[in-house]
Amino acid sequence: MAARDPRVDAYIAKAQPFARPILTHIRTTVHAACPGVEETIKWGFPHFDYKGMLCSMASFKAHCAFGFWKAGLLKDSGVPAKSTEAMGQFGRITSIDELPPDKLLVALVRRAASLNDDGVKAPRRKAAPRKPIEPPAAFVSALRKNTKARATFQGLPPSHQREYLEWIVEAKTDATRDKRIATAIEWLAEGKARNWKYERSSR
Repeated sequence: MAARDPRVDAYIAKAQPFARPILTHIRTTVHAACPGVEETIKWGFPHFDYKGMLCSMASFKAHCAFGFWKAGLLKDSGVPAKSTEAMGQFGRITSIDELPPDKLLVALVRRAASLNDDGVKAPRRKAAPRKPIEPPAAFVSALRKNTKARATFQGLPPSHQREYLEWIVEAKTDATRDKRIATAIEWLAEGKARNWKYERSSR
C-alpha cells in the first residue's frame, strides 16, 4: 500500500467537477496532518490508513462525504458520531467552505492518528433495531382457520416468524402474496420453519 495511491488519483479525476477540489483538499490536509498516512481504495472509495483505518472520503453525483473511522471517540472534539444526511460525519459537502476549517480538520486528523498510535479500538456500532412487521390480514385470517399452522407459527422464535412475514410482504403482486400465504400455511401445518429446506436433517 503506497503513501499516495494512483487509484485515488483516478478516483478524483473521475469525480464530478465540483467534487475534485473538495477531494483534493481533504487528501492534502490529511497528508499534511499525518505524514505517515497511506492511501488505499476500500469498498470503492478512498480510505486513509495509519496503523489501521483513519478516515475516508467519497464522491457522489451532487455531494461529497468525509468521515473518521473512530468518530465516536472524537465527539468531544466537535465531530458528530454520524450524519443524518450522508455517509460520514459532515453531511453533504458541496464546496470546500462546507468542510471544517483547516485548523480544526488538521487537529481532528491528528487526534484520530493519536488514537491509532495508542491502539484504541473503535466503539462497536449497535445495530439499529428492526421495525416489527405487521402480519397481512389475509395471513392472519388463514392462520385462524388452520389450528396446526397457527400453533406452529406461534411456537416459532421471533426471528423465524419474521422470515415467514418478510417472505409474504415482499411479494411483488397480490397473486404471488396469496400463493406464498397458501404455501406458508401448508408448511406451518406440517410443523416446518420458512427455511426448512436448508435445515440439516437430524437423521
